[in-house]
Amino acid sequence: MTDTEATPAPVIDVRTIPHHQRHQIIFDMLRTLRPSEHFMVVADHEPRPLQFHIETRYPDEFVWEYVEFGPEVWRVKIGREGSSCECCCGS
Repeated sequence: MTDTEATPAPVIDVRTIPHHQRHQIIFDMLRTLRPSEHFMVVADHEPRPLQFHIETRYPDEFVWEYVEFGPEVWRVKIGREGSSCECCCGS
């Protein structure tokens, strides 16, 4: 078992967060992700505006995968792309 299998991904359930704080909390989480790490966002609506916001601010840095697609609950896995080199630089 690898470390990523042993540790579940963090989950941000935006249904429990005041609307005006949601994107900031998600962007704070994005900044903490290392290459190949991910987290889940759970929402009661399709989070497409969030996806566009992430793609605009961080083009080609993150991947977006729907895990559950409504109609009452949407779950999205958001991850940082893996490193482009095998060294320790993190690029």
